[in-house]
Amino acid sequence: MKDLVIRPALEADFESIWTIFCAHIEAGESYVFSTATSREAGYHYWLGEGVASFVAVSAGGRVLGMYRLVPNQVGRGHHVANASYMVSPAAQGAGVGRAMGQHSLTEARERGYLAMQFNHVVSTNGPAIGLWKKLGFSIVGTLPKAFRHKRLGYIDAYVMYQLLQDPDHWPTADDVPGA
Repeated sequence: MKDLVIRPALEADFESIWTIFCAHIEAGESYVFSTATSREAGYHYWLGEGVASFVAVSAGGRVLGMYRLVPNQVGRGHHVANASYMVSPAAQGAGVGRAMGQHSLTEARERGYLAMQFNHVVSTNGPAIGLWKKLGFSIVGTLPKAFRHKRLGYIDAYVMYQLLQDPDHWPTADDVPGA
């Protein structure tokens, strides 16, 4: 998308983040959160301590999407990133998701992550699965009936994974802080 800027999320962005978040949660097709999720829980998820959160903003300053980047696990799994993405329903199909996906991979590498894992990609979310595959992710596991889709009932979810650096050049455990 032309004139799209991806930058760190600010406190002032939360109203827009919350609006996009609520639209996805209400749809019930791609995220595990319930419609009873509190504003406080939404804030903590997107802007809480330890969360690197980014927004995709139009030339006019409108937040079109957001993503968050966190370690997938603590301690010995801290070298693998995890990310979550949401695009405003009004901006879907315009390249915002692709731009955020590419940005997040660069950001993860710059932060020293060695791989990225998505723990719960809903199997019916074809656009997301297609995008992640184009960006180098593979489906490494299927979680049978792990998602309760609002319209379709219980459906599968996928675990998707990508190495961000050649494992032959990864630091040894002795070189990794906290290992």
